Amino acid sequence: MEWFVRGFLRSSLAWLGLGVSLGVGMAVHAPWIVYRPAHMHMNLLGFVAMMIFGVAYHVVPRFTGHPLHARRLAGWHFAFSNAGLALMALGFILRPHQAAGWPLVLGAGAALSAAGAYCFIYNLWRTIGPAPLPVPRPRPLPTA
Repeated sequence: MEWFVRGFLRSSLAWLGLGVSLGVGMAVHAPWIVYRPAHMHMNLLGFVAMMIFGVAYHVVPRFTGHPLHARRLAGWHFAFSNAGLALMALGFILRPHQAAGWPLVLGAGAALSAAGAYCFIYNLWRTIGPAPLPVPRPRPLPTA
């Protein structure tokens, strides 16, 4: 298994643990409901998306019979997505407190997360390969 596949799977589980822990905290301490956007992003972008990325990088090359287009790009995707999500979660946690710089932190995290998603899209698009050429249909023979 490629290092970035293992990395996405492990980070997915780590984000799940963080998201669930924050959810439990929100459940037992009602004022923490202000952290709901961070909780949601930890679970959806952290757990769900990272799991999809890891599984897709493992199975799509096998399904298509093509090698992954760019292993290095998958590494950049891993770095961008996890750093971006960490910054986004921090920005969402700082926002209710109007802490200095929260829009910059949140915006930088969103931009990095988007860059990671674009890396994934491009890499898998190129891995899938070109569309197969259409098979020409034979023309019926003319009748006399």
